Amino acid sequence: MTQQLDNYPGSRLLEGLSSYTSLQVDQLNFIASQVFALGLATLYRTVLSPAKVSPSVRHSFGLIFGLWMGYFCFGYQALHLAALPAVCYLVILTQNPAIMHGAVLFTAMLYLSLVHLHRQFLDDSSLDISGPLMVITQKVTSLAYSLHDGTVKERESLTENQKYHAVDKLPSVLEFFSYSLMFPSLMAGPVIFYKDYISFIEGQTLTPTKKPTTSMQKVIVHEPSLNRVVFQKLILGIVCALVFVLFLPAFPISRLKDDNFIENTTFSYKFWYLTVATTLVRTKYYFAWTLADAICNNAGMGWDGTNWNKFSNVDIFKFEFGTNLKESIDAWNRGTNSWLRFIVYGRVQKYSTFLTFGLSALWHGFELGYYLTFMSGALFTIAARTVRRHLRSHFTSSSESKLLYDLITFATTRFVMAYLTFPFILLEFWPCIAVYAKLYWIVHLLALLAVYAIPRFLPKALPGEEVQQNGIAIALKKAGPYSEAMGKVD
Repeated sequence: MTQQLDNYPGSRLLEGLSSYTSLQVDQLNFIASQVFALGLATLYRTVLSPAKVSPSVRHSFGLIFGLWMGYFCFGYQALHLAALPAVCYLVILTQNPAIMHGAVLFTAMLYLSLVHLHRQFLDDSSLDISGPLMVITQKVTSLAYSLHDGTVKERESLTENQKYHAVDKLPSVLEFFSYSLMFPSLMAGPVIFYKDYISFIEGQTLTPTKKPTTSMQKVIVHEPSLNRVVFQKLILGIVCALVFVLFLPAFPISRLKDDNFIENTTFSYKFWYLTVATTLVRTKYYFAWTLADAICNNAGMGWDGTNWNKFSNVDIFKFEFGTNLKESIDAWNRGTNSWLRFIVYGRVQKYSTFLTFGLSALWHGFELGYYLTFMSGALFTIAARTVRRHLRSHFTSSSESKLLYDLITFATTRFVMAYLTFPFILLEFWPCIAVYAKLYWIVHLLALLAVYAIPRFLPKALPGEEVQQNGIAIALKKAGPYSEAMGKVD
């Protein structure tokens, strides 16, 4: 038995199954807890629906089984699941509301950072407590900022997103801890903002089919059918898991550390291998997030009025087939993107991109591979934005040139994503630097060139210029004969 398993503090009830699968007991516990949560979600949605029980019962149910799942998977480490939100709740109660949100962010990130450091230097558990703590950190900090927006700031000064999430009343102890630890999203997310959680608990997200005729009559709600959606997401998750298990062993990311790979493979092969290996690794995240999404849906969470994807953490199609870096980034870990936009990107005036990527790196941990990915990501995002502003308008004069532009940007995005994300997976600093060196830092150099050279040699299209290139005569005819004459004069 490996040292890793010797140190594992969670339940060993399923340890005997490890010999029949390629999974270790911690991974089996994760899958078992999610399957159990899927069954509990049905009970949550039906027997404990908002029309049948009080919000307190629903809060308590989600909290109790969240704590049980935490103990099943992490043993004594589950104390951290309660300790982090407890410390943050104390900060909310004791600090000046004007600075409370920043104090909660500092406290939660400090606690999470200490856990990351413990995992990195003292503990080799592959599935440790930091994963759920990362989600809890997102929840308590977003709630703190929502409270700040709802109790301190003038409503007129808020953005539409901030107005939507603003909370003007301190949650009770039960509400706060049930929100932080509810079982559907504890193990793998997604992060759910507090107002959306309360709407779910009280049944406000469901569509009334009959209005009450008296103040004593209950509202009859119609819950959109979700069996097909849950089944589809389960099948998709299983397919992703099978792809990961069957094909990743042929393309291990650890091969990037092999001297033979570094020294004796061609430039093009390295890029090809990075693309295949990182794509296969992503299927692990697709499995976990799709399964978590199915659990939330089965509990009745995620309906946005048209579909069940309100809290989906990933849009696989948009990520894999996005035609620009922003589109792919926005489709990946969408809950974290929303959290970062809410507490950083939408609130700072200067260096918002770098600060957002920096907080994301710190939230993930202290392995240097994270920082290579996120700092490079900030540079590449700015470069991609610059290229789009200055170059795209020159390809919109016809549908053929627009298609050519999209095909080029699609292929470029695929290679850039592989080049950008492999340090996030490999994590080790010097092996990543060795790979980048053998690739001549090509994407970094092109990104710097794009940021500093393109604006000087290729001016940005003026407002309306793109329309003119795409057919000014049509626009002038719609505007009337006087405008058409003016166009001829110009």
